[in-house]
Amino acid sequence: MAIGPVQLIVLGFTHPDFHGEVIAELEKLRQSDTVRVIDALAVYKNARGDVEVEHLSNLTTPEAIELGSKIGALIGLGIDGEAGMQAGATAGAQAAVAGLKAFSDEDAWDILADIPDDSAAALLLIEHHWAVPLRDAIARAGGFRLNDGFISPLDLVGIGLTTAAEAQELHDLETAGAR
Repeated sequence: MAIGPVQLIVLGFTHPDFHGEVIAELEKLRQSDTVRVIDALAVYKNARGDVEVEHLSNLTTPEAIELGSKIGALIGLGIDGEAGMQAGATAGAQAAVAGLKAFSDEDAWDILADIPDDSAAALLLIEHHWAVPLRDAIARAGGFRLNDGFISPLDLVGIGLTTAAEAQELHDLETAGAR
């Protein structure tokens, strides 16, 4: 089975108030086969910068440790202490043996440093099932990804996709917790 494009989304929360709503929406996407959640973590950072990690799923603890190592391995976060760090290191070593290029120190993502002290973040590693046929068609045509990113609603005004008022409302919604 071909894996679709995989994306790590990091969402910040100044005063997190999780009631399962985010997981419920991800579950709807999974049920529609739009995306697959490979891993989802909540990272809490206290005022001193100490980090606590919690899985955002209904997995059992052993499943969460095994699967949770995916984000941990990607960003260098040890899930389940030394055992989780070892699992991430082992996965990286196996990839290197298989001829896959591992991250160098300069390529490493410093996601944890981006999370402000006394706040939280949800880290979502998702596979875009919907994009598999498109990605494959692009590859067959000789195309490849040069870059990607989310576009701010404010940038959509200039190209006529939204009004200034709508864009401001969406921008305010997206950045409300960052203030």
